[in-house]
Amino acid sequence: MRTVALPDGKHVPVLGQGTWGMGESKSARAREVAALRLGIELGMTLIDTAEMYGDGGSEKVVADAIEGQRNRVFIVTKVYPHNVSRTQLPKVCERSLKRLRVETIDLYLLHWREKTPRIEETVETFEELRSSGKIKRWGVSNFDVDDMEELWSIESGANCTTNQVLYNLENREIEFDLLPWGQKKKLPIMAYSPVGHSGQLLRNAALEKIAKTHNATPAQVALAWVLRQPNVIAIPKASTEAHVRNNAASLKIKLTKEDLTDLDREFPPPKSNKSLPML
Repeated sequence: MRTVALPDGKHVPVLGQGTWGMGESKSARAREVAALRLGIELGMTLIDTAEMYGDGGSEKVVADAIEGQRNRVFIVTKVYPHNVSRTQLPKVCERSLKRLRVETIDLYLLHWREKTPRIEETVETFEELRSSGKIKRWGVSNFDVDDMEELWSIESGANCTTNQVLYNLENREIEFDLLPWGQKKKLPIMAYSPVGHSGQLLRNAALEKIAKTHNATPAQVALAWVLRQPNVIAIPKASTEAHVRNNAASLKIKLTKEDLTDLDREFPPPKSNKSLPML
């Protein structure tokens, strides 16, 4: 498994596991837990969740999946923006810790930004949680370049560990400025929905053609395309064991220059600054 170095030197796998949509159905729980456990066995030890997913249900699924192997996994969870005030953030952090059944969160992210509270207050509270051992690192999600520059301008803002954003063949907006900004700061990007979110991407004829040449699926090629970028971590969701194995196999795909040219023709890179999309 290839890895990416976080700013503090910790290495995490380039391919992790997303859990959006998990924890919403009791009948699917055993299957979801088994899928995550297989992913861990295959080296996808970074697991991303959020208090929003299934109203905490996703965190509970993750807790079942990592039981007995906490030291093998790197847990990322996210907090609602309306919960990041100085008084509220410690409380919701404790609730996530309880649902995850862990003593500390490896990486705690602000899910997206809202006007209140001020980002300075959120950063200060993240830092307090880090000092107390409740979290090891903190970061952000869905932050555009102007948000990141503002974050970097405040005290302790540069302690941010990652920015989790939408990135796939259909959504290449970050390539114009946000991705280069992160590379300059040596700040890893975490790509969510790396194989698209509507299903339309995977029915693209050009993508299907390239997939056939690699004896792969369109999803595997789309994932390999995201993983071609240095300092990028992909967190695709896989709720079945077969899907997990397919995701893992994408690491073996080496896209050629011709492949990349064909994909650029079909999914042109941005030529101007556009607002950051989010799901």
